[in-house]
Amino acid sequence: MFDPRPPVTIIGGGLAGSEAAWQLAERGIPVRLYEMRPRRMTPAHKTDRLGELVCSNSLKSDEPGTAPYLLKEELRRAGSLLIRMAMACRVPSGTALAVDREVFAERITRAIAAHPRITLMREEVTRIPAEGIVVIATGPLTSDALSEEIRRLTGREHLYFYDAISPIVDAETINYDVVFRASRYGKGGDDYLNCPLTREEYDRFYEALMQAEKVALHDFDRACYFEGCLPIEELARRGRETLLYGPMKPVGLVDPRTGRHPYAVVQLRPENLLADSYNLVGFQTQLKWGEQKRVFRLIPGLERAEFLRYGMVHRNTYINSPACLTETLQLRADPRIFFAGQICGVEGYVECIATGLMVALFVEDLLAGREPVPPPRTTAFGSLLHYVAHSHPENFQPGNITFALLPPLAEESARKLPKAERHRRQIERALRDFESWIAPRRARVESVAGLPASEAT
Repeated sequence: MFDPRPPVTIIGGGLAGSEAAWQLAERGIPVRLYEMRPRRMTPAHKTDRLGELVCSNSLKSDEPGTAPYLLKEELRRAGSLLIRMAMACRVPSGTALAVDREVFAERITRAIAAHPRITLMREEVTRIPAEGIVVIATGPLTSDALSEEIRRLTGREHLYFYDAISPIVDAETINYDVVFRASRYGKGGDDYLNCPLTREEYDRFYEALMQAEKVALHDFDRACYFEGCLPIEELARRGRETLLYGPMKPVGLVDPRTGRHPYAVVQLRPENLLADSYNLVGFQTQLKWGEQKRVFRLIPGLERAEFLRYGMVHRNTYINSPACLTETLQLRADPRIFFAGQICGVEGYVECIATGLMVALFVEDLLAGREPVPPPRTTAFGSLLHYVAHSHPENFQPGNITFALLPPLAEESARKLPKAERHRRQIERALRDFESWIAPRRARVESVAGLPASEAT
């Protein structure tokens, strides 16, 4: 059926762009979604699929009482396509929401390509359209030509940080006589494989890690890493015991063979539903590939591990959002242009999905002649937007959802409550306020006549 309205242009078929495209299309709004892959690939992507996950297969915790859970719950209540798909293709990972990344991306691609109101364009965009509503969701690996165009639009240089990927090993090459199955504190069953280290084994691993050769960065780049995803060797450089309080912490785990806590532990998380490959959790790295094989094979259980993917580091670009975006992710200098995803200053898969969904709601308001209204500050959605729009421009870095972003409880007595109770009340308040904000928007999409049935599973 011909739709006379000009389509909304979305540039980038990652998590944010795919979610935004679906949400707009479900609201009866035609979309033209541009994705440059496979014509032009990036340093991190391996396929041409939409929504491809590159750093990890984990969408973080879905345990009630946590900030990542709150963000997912708001997405569920808002009707997120990608969260629904993530739940449908999750792999065992304790209380975390981890997915089979190939199945996840395939399902997103199939749903987007089949939607009658979405036109998928496989070509690179180098210039921002001069008319119509545009959503820039090109992510941290935006092409050079479009990066220059964005710099011209924002009037500022981009910021950047280095992001790292963990290696993946072949499940058949793990020594199952050494590793044991368990999740920390027994949460989530026995979904993780655990490689236990004695103090002597840890010391040997640490020394090898500190002496290993890294891939050199460009001379003109400063080694600026995102604190939430530091390479394992950068963490180790901060002190011999730093890893014991980070990815190698042994707390909450008991080796059934000894009945004791190991001195250190390396956890392995299944990469897919077949569990034929495992990710080294928290072991993102900048080491040269040969060094990764040498050093990581010192980990008990991985002595003969074969690496299906080595860890690597790539540069991520983002804009200085507090200097140029409103709280509805619109460009101050040109409000018809929206930004979504990691390029706008959020970090994390679920955070990117959330910004894509929110931008779709703001675009819907704009097209209907309504003033876009951000979610309440008390919600996870609202707190992310507040961070992006109101952080100090001089030291802005991409942010994850945490309780630190949410406003504290107003009651004076709440300060004396245990942390878990304070967080429970913050989540309760957030969901109550979120429901009031999303209910009329949910009603509007449900009332749109003639929408196609969602093929989301």
